[in-house]
Amino acid sequence: MSITSNMSMYSLTLQPAGVITHAIVGNFVASRPKEQQVILAQGERLSLLTIDKDTDQVRTILTHNAFGILRNLSSCRVPGTPRDLIIVSSDSGRVSLLQYDDEKNRFERVHLETFGKSGIRRTIPGQYLASDPRGRCCMFASVEKNKVVYILNRNSEQQVTISSPQEVNRPQTLTFDICPVDTNFQNPVFAALEVDYTDSDQDPTNESYDIREKLLVYYRVDLGLNHVVREWADAVDYSANKLFPVPGGADGPSGVVVCSLGNITYRHPMQEPHTLVIPRRKGGLENPDRERRIVAVSYIVSKLASSTFCRLRTVTCSSLPWIWSRTIKVARLARLQASSFVTLILSLSPRPCAS
Repeated sequence: MSITSNMSMYSLTLQPAGVITHAIVGNFVASRPKEQQVILAQGERLSLLTIDKDTDQVRTILTHNAFGILRNLSSCRVPGTPRDLIIVSSDSGRVSLLQYDDEKNRFERVHLETFGKSGIRRTIPGQYLASDPRGRCCMFASVEKNKVVYILNRNSEQQVTISSPQEVNRPQTLTFDICPVDTNFQNPVFAALEVDYTDSDQDPTNESYDIREKLLVYYRVDLGLNHVVREWADAVDYSANKLFPVPGGADGPSGVVVCSLGNITYRHPMQEPHTLVIPRRKGGLENPDRERRIVAVSYIVSKLASSTFCRLRTVTCSSLPWIWSRTIKVARLARLQASSFVTLILSLSPRPCAS
């Protein structure tokens, strides 16, 4: 028997990764309830950053090596807890719930649940991650077929617990993005961009491929019956690649913003679609005949006393193919100097829509 038969090898670079793949904002330090921190995912590293009030500079509190590929991040605060939890999906095939311990200056594992095989596979959830704004559940989705929902709660000892996965599987269905829908304290809802290629896969003439549709689908989580149902679906522009939630309850009309090639559309099951064209740059140096692919890549919500603003950040990719939203993200980071950015500010009415 060889002495190396039980040896495990791991590749570790001398210089750590510098590209930021995901970032989330929340209150992760329990001793600072009025401050917000930022969690960054850089390859295999998980970093906690804050703003130093004395120097007005960003300061790194903690950097942790996960020894794996961090696929997605999300923040979630279970009702009644003093801080936000960090939900991490990686190539290990597990969902990790972490919290920051400011006394020991380290990330502590709250839960570790297995939902699939290790590695980055198209049918293993973890590529997409979304958490309910009220901290009641989270959804993991794969590129193809599978989606799982975990319900978060607290036990009698005030410890965070996680339920068994509720599966929402649709064979021969591609997922482009998912996001939570702010339903206030009603049953949680998640939105997804999906394409069903069943007919296209069985049609040798490619006629079904030419008439294929991309759907905006709502999945509702019934907390009482503990299951997930496909509630609503409607066709959207096939170039749609990104979903952003719109605040609900007393802060806005709820719904989602669907980002497509050159335009954005507000969608709600109870309202007609409202589409806005993304502004194009004008000037003497701009060629009007040049084809420009303008897509939205990031999103943030700013709440004021009397209104709420949703800020979308767009990027222009004139020489890159239109493939996936992840490809556009990589292109934005790799070709920063060749891109132009536009910030769109959407003013939302604080009155909720009729249910």
